[in-house]
Amino acid sequence: MGEALSMTNDELQAAAHRHLWMHFTRMGPLEHHEVPVIVRGDGPYVYDSHGKRYLDGLSGLFTVQAGHGRQELAEAAAKQAGELAYFPLWSYAHPRSIELAEHLAELAPGDLNRIFFTTGGSEAVESAWKLARQYFRTCGEPERYKVISRETAYHGTTMGALSITGIPSMRTPFEPLVPGAVKVPNTNFYRAPLHDNDELSFGHWAADEIERAILREGPDTVAAVFLEPVQNSGGCFTPPPGYFQRVREICDRHGVLMVSDEVICAFGRLGHYFASDRYDYVPDMITCAKGLTSGYSPLGALIVRDFLVEPFLQGNQTFLHGITFAGHPVSCAVGLANLALFERDDLPGQVRRNEKRLKAVLDSLDDLPIVGDVRGAGYFWGIELVKDKTTKESFDDEESERLLRNYLSPALFDAGLICRADDRGDPVIQLAPTLICDDEQFEEIGQVLRHVLTEAWTRI
Repeated sequence: MGEALSMTNDELQAAAHRHLWMHFTRMGPLEHHEVPVIVRGDGPYVYDSHGKRYLDGLSGLFTVQAGHGRQELAEAAAKQAGELAYFPLWSYAHPRSIELAEHLAELAPGDLNRIFFTTGGSEAVESAWKLARQYFRTCGEPERYKVISRETAYHGTTMGALSITGIPSMRTPFEPLVPGAVKVPNTNFYRAPLHDNDELSFGHWAADEIERAILREGPDTVAAVFLEPVQNSGGCFTPPPGYFQRVREICDRHGVLMVSDEVICAFGRLGHYFASDRYDYVPDMITCAKGLTSGYSPLGALIVRDFLVEPFLQGNQTFLHGITFAGHPVSCAVGLANLALFERDDLPGQVRRNEKRLKAVLDSLDDLPIVGDVRGAGYFWGIELVKDKTTKESFDDEESERLLRNYLSPALFDAGLICRADDRGDPVIQLAPTLICDDEQFEEIGQVLRHVLTEAWTRI
């Protein structure tokens, strides 16, 4: 193991403590503890600098769809780097960007035929809002600049994407944010404020809240609605029946663009290349990233319907937006190889075939007193934790801190399972295993969760 590293583990730890600033990480508590260092991956597993194996139950960060250590993806990157390592898409193109754009257009629903590459999800969301604003300005409606998104939803960290994000604790340190971002209720049926005994009626109410927001703001001021097919933050909120169809009707009625944020949900996570296909709606834009390359190289994309690009095909019009590394030749080559692997191994089909078995393993945890709700779709699941199953009473902030950060996060990691224990909303454990996982990994997930959650209940 040590031969594969340029530093010993002690040297890595010392350097990490001196120089590395990790993302979304409390650095203080690590001062007197080791930084977890993951050194290699193999299929659904990763290994740390001590040689310990972990089941990657979060696919890195909802990203490594095809599993770790896929040599065909590494080889595609190396081959492209030797041929053309870099060239921008600013007034030029390169073969892999053209080929990948064509392939994505073939896979995308409806007439979403134009692909604007980015390097990740936040940039894709940022690009979508910028396009919406410039599109309406170009079409003579400059007052349309506002966007609507859902409470607790995460859409990214750049200032525009952060403004669309509906998590107050993430937004407050950076205020004032970009004006015009309006929030509406999400689709957490477990904690439905109305119609908590009728999911269809609840879905209609939640969709109609979008229309009420459009009318409050003034329809001629609203540019777009941003929605994840299954909302990540808060714990995998699935859409009620008919929800997206009703939202589509509302957007059409008021001339508002519908954006499907599929940064997590696309590329097999829910059993389809695009989750909008699973839920039978055609958005005006799709934002995607993560699983597009299975994380083997950074790449994201904004995919739009034909009418949105038409004003920019006339005269001297230009979408005044660009990113240096967007559509990077190496990333596009990896994306093409990744999608070829998807097709050869039918990874979306594997998710559809296995979804019920994964759900059954997670549903079996319902006998534990701490488990309030199990929800999700495909290979994307959340388990909400409660103090009282009957009343659905949740944990207060201090209890959540002790439960999630002082116990669950380290205990799950020590038990060899990488997942997310989170309280952006109510406390949840989230799981998004690699798409190559099957019954063996499902049982491993279930066993670890049962042991750790049983112990957690004794500590409340």
